[in-house]
Amino acid sequence: MLAIKLAYRNLIGAGLRTWLNVFVLSLSFLVIIWHRGIINGWDRQARNDTMNQEIGGGQYWHENYDPYDPFTLTDAHGIIHEKLQSDDNYAPVLVAQATIYPGGRVQSVLLKGIEPAQKVLTIPTEYLESDAVEIPVMLGSRMAENNKLKIGDFVTVRWRDANGTFDAADAKVVHIFKTNVPMIDNGQMWVSLKRLQKIMQMDGEATMVVTSQDITSAQDLPHWLFKDYSILLKEFDEMIKMKNVGGLVMWFVLLLLAWIAIFDTQVLSIFRRQKEIGTDIALGMTRGQVIRIFTIEGAMHGILAAILAAIYGAPLLYLQAVKGMSMPEGTDDMGLVISDTIYPYYTIGLVVVTAMVVLITTTIVSFLPTRRISKMNPTDAIRGKIQ
Repeated sequence: MLAIKLAYRNLIGAGLRTWLNVFVLSLSFLVIIWHRGIINGWDRQARNDTMNQEIGGGQYWHENYDPYDPFTLTDAHGIIHEKLQSDDNYAPVLVAQATIYPGGRVQSVLLKGIEPAQKVLTIPTEYLESDAVEIPVMLGSRMAENNKLKIGDFVTVRWRDANGTFDAADAKVVHIFKTNVPMIDNGQMWVSLKRLQKIMQMDGEATMVVTSQDITSAQDLPHWLFKDYSILLKEFDEMIKMKNVGGLVMWFVLLLLAWIAIFDTQVLSIFRRQKEIGTDIALGMTRGQVIRIFTIEGAMHGILAAILAAIYGAPLLYLQAVKGMSMPEGTDDMGLVISDTIYPYYTIGLVVVTAMVVLITTTIVSFLPTRRISKMNPTDAIRGKIQ
């Protein structure tokens, strides 16, 4: 307890030098928590949006389906397994290649057929319920903007059915929905499952079956392979890992600046207080006790930094968690699952772990210069001789 009191008194007595170090360390502490909160918030929002609008709890893929190989779509369809039919927990999706001609241009698209009454995904498929002669289609906002289409517009669609015969018809845009998931938007048109099965001559068939979020694991079925989150979210998980690695570099640079400041302060303090150190040792204080005092002084930088960061940083972090961080224009064209506004997500664990890392590393950096004390000769130190 005496060592703590002495360390605190010496630290406060250093005045402005102490508070400059504490401020730099608190700023590093705050930026680390903020950056990690942004990444956590993005991860949380993107996962929720992807699960709600695209993958549900998982997907059954036809054995020939490969989303990265469009040439597999010709054969990637089959009769929906009986266990995946007539249940609100499943939403069959038929995928077919087609070509549209908006404004005299040629655009390759994917036609995706889905039941208008499905309850698995949160996209507004109910708009596809129509008996109109034209094919009712639903577009994402990016797809509509890129092709200059709006609700009520007509566009010619050409496809090749299961028998290899080309056919064409007019499609009417009945709804345009906003989504943060580009995989269900860019280059895609949604139609009624039965209408698509009819024009493709694939009655009762589908390419994939999306399960509800109550079903996150299941056994493979004949000709149907179940894909869980580890597969469906693999690319996103890898991207988040890369962002975290980049964040670690930034954190290290920020902490390094604070460590250097504290290290220099400790070296200067030991140099200027040689007579004091020699006197303490001459009066009976062991070298270990003196080293402990200087180490505690350095560690207190971390404690004061955490307190200072909480005073001015907590309101700022709370305000951004409520208001969110708006993303710049054009971010949604990068092919990333990202919202217009990201809401940071902070946890108690994040704050505690960051505080412990800052405190432990600061203590270590503070201890390194104090090793010189163990080599001091008390008599020479009192006389002010530098060793």
